[in-house]
Amino acid sequence: MAFGGFNKSGDSKPMTDINMVPLIDVMLVLLVIFIITTPLLTHAVKIELPRATSQPNLTKPENVQLGINAQGHLYWNGEAVDKPEMIKRMQLAAKLDPQPELHLRADRTTQYQVLAEVMAEAAKAGLSKIGFVSDPNKGENPR
Repeated sequence: MAFGGFNKSGDSKPMTDINMVPLIDVMLVLLVIFIITTPLLTHAVKIELPRATSQPNLTKPENVQLGINAQGHLYWNGEAVDKPEMIKRMQLAAKLDPQPELHLRADRTTQYQVLAEVMAEAAKAGLSKIGFVSDPNKGENPR
């Protein structure tokens, strides 16, 4: 690769610019090779699958309404129960398939300790879906 020119003078300076034409040629050749070989890499077999319409079988789990009043009394679906009875019912409900959701309805003045104990017992029994129920119509906080 010569860096000189065609002039007859004795002061030949080296050319400091890089010739980009060969690099562009190589890049274009590689681009053409990739364009040609890319469709060959997909090994998709076109088949026509059978079609059928069906409705998904959604079985919604029932829910258990567990109410707790301000004094800490427990109500399983509206029926007053004591703590040992609640634990037995939670264990039975955890074995059902699909497992019911436990909806906690607590009075606003219920102590947090009571709620924490109920949630701990539900976790021990194996109930994994627990939700708190609130009244959406009462957005303001009366004092």
